[in-house]
Amino acid sequence: MIQVSNLCKSYGPKVAISDVTFDVKPGEILGFLGPNGAGKTTTMRILCGYMPATSGTVTIAGHDIFKDSLQARRNIGYLPESVPLYPDMTVEDYLLFMSQIRGVRSSERRDRVNKVMKLTHVDDVRKTQIGRISKGYRQRVGIAQALVHDPPVVVLDEPTVGLDPKQITEARQLIKSLGGSHTILLSTHILPEVSMTCNRVVIINGGKVIAEDTPESLTQRLRGSEQVSVQVRGPVEAVRQALLRIPNVMKVAVTPTNGTPRFLIDCAVGQDVREDLAATIVGNGWGLLELRSVGMSLEEVFLKLTTSEEGAAA
Repeated sequence: MIQVSNLCKSYGPKVAISDVTFDVKPGEILGFLGPNGAGKTTTMRILCGYMPATSGTVTIAGHDIFKDSLQARRNIGYLPESVPLYPDMTVEDYLLFMSQIRGVRSSERRDRVNKVMKLTHVDDVRKTQIGRISKGYRQRVGIAQALVHDPPVVVLDEPTVGLDPKQITEARQLIKSLGGSHTILLSTHILPEVSMTCNRVVIINGGKVIAEDTPESLTQRLRGSEQVSVQVRGPVEAVRQALLRIPNVMKVAVTPTNGTPRFLIDCAVGQDVREDLAATIVGNGWGLLELRSVGMSLEEVFLKLTTSEEGAAA
């Protein structure tokens, strides 16, 4: 649905993005991450037809954004970082205006506007001037205008900025509900948001894509192993040695606790040893109090990729 190939943008001698390549499948929610100045906003503006690229290609729903710009943009709903709102218009009038600009048929406009107002929870302020509603409501009106023409592709740049915790939860639920029927490219600095909503992530740094995968696969790739945490009531060294003898277990570390010892087990990538761990512990008559998989957080993945020399070369 979105295909980006060898995208470059230069401002004179300054290179903003270089050889950016990725795609987003139909119905997929893709998280687009990177530190400030990495090239995220530049890439998203090019994708939405707001600025030209120096070189490369972008295809939106089968339409080249440079050669067939109008048709490509008809298939995009875009929420920029600074929401384009008219403070003197009411919420309803603004969305009707945007639906007209976006080419929604006159017979369908009011139904579309009513639908997106309910979807984004702004119908209770429909008759209020935009300049008089809170920042959180304005952000939701911005999401509504991106959806008003029911586009197959939705590009969201920081969609939950300014929302309170309840509104953030609602926005995440809305984004997840759009996946499947819409293809979504989501840029955000709130990394748990990506973990909760996105099927896959692309991480950009220094204007280049440095990683593209699911959060789970990135964790395994960076760590080089999978980890399991177990809490066992039993003799510490005997437990550790027994766990080490299990096939595909590479390392067993003991984490000091005030109560029952906890063992952190590294095992080979792609090998699920949880059943063998449980059988060994129970078979020796020890008390198994907890057994769970341990993954790197997306914050850890992000920091490792964007701050280390190793990550920069990935």
